[in-house]
Amino acid sequence: MLTLIAKLLRALNSETSPWALAMAVVLGMIMGLTPLWRVHNVIILLAALLFRINLTAFLLSFAVFSGLAYLFDPLFHDVGLAVLEAPSWQGIYQAIYQTAIGRLTQFYHTITMGSVICSLLFAPILAVVTYFIVVNYRRRIQAWFNKLRVVRAIQASRIWQIYTGLRG
Repeated sequence: MLTLIAKLLRALNSETSPWALAMAVVLGMIMGLTPLWRVHNVIILLAALLFRINLTAFLLSFAVFSGLAYLFDPLFHDVGLAVLEAPSWQGIYQAIYQTAIGRLTQFYHTITMGSVICSLLFAPILAVVTYFIVVNYRRRIQAWFNKLRVVRAIQASRIWQIYTGLRG
């Protein structure tokens, strides 16, 4: 876990786009809040690998939101039940359930439906908040840290030059 946090700090200090980090957190949130063994999570995992987002932020966000998901399961159940019992959607649900892909998605489960809806509603908010946090971290905390005399002395040393040469 400490290595994941160290990798996340490295990603925060790198030239990785703030939006890439925000999308990693959002995809991890969606995958963490929804039941794990579902088709939509396979699609999210493929998207995370295809778009080359920061996997450390994705995995940490997945771990954090998986723990929070148990607290929100009653809310997800209520939302999913309300959506699945909506009379105007019954025909659409029946048509979807009669297909093999519709049964495979398992959106007829209340927690699956409720967690997907809640996570998709919360995704844009989390993306903007994460972007704001990353930008402000880089502007304020990272800049302050780089101004410290100890950090400047280390960066001026020969060991630091060798390290950056090997890393780069």
